Amino acid sequence: MKICLRYLGDPGYQQGIGQELGVSQATVSRTVDRVVNSIVAQSNEWIKFPTTNHMVAKRTWQSMYKFPTAIGVIECTHIGILKPNRHGDEYINRKGKHTLNVQAT
Repeated sequence: MKICLRYLGDPGYQQGIGQELGVSQATVSRTVDRVVNSIVAQSNEWIKFPTTNHMVAKRTWQSMYKFPTAIGVIECTHIGILKPNRHGDEYINRKGKHTLNVQAT
């Protein structure tokens, strides 16, 4: 799972990610394939779109924002963290703070 998360978080060359994590490129490829296919296979169980008030929300988005096909919104925020020992510079936000960018619908 760590291999897949690392690849999805910063999709670069599989060989480079493998070297970073101490595995082969083929292992990175197989791991990403298996994890992503497993998530997709279970997505109907995990991903649910709202059924109540769906049409009200859709009409509101259309009338207020001229956005007729919206079915939801994403909220993003930065959560402050301590600088990680590895790759700490990858967690610096635009204000120079170490954060994780968290998204939720």
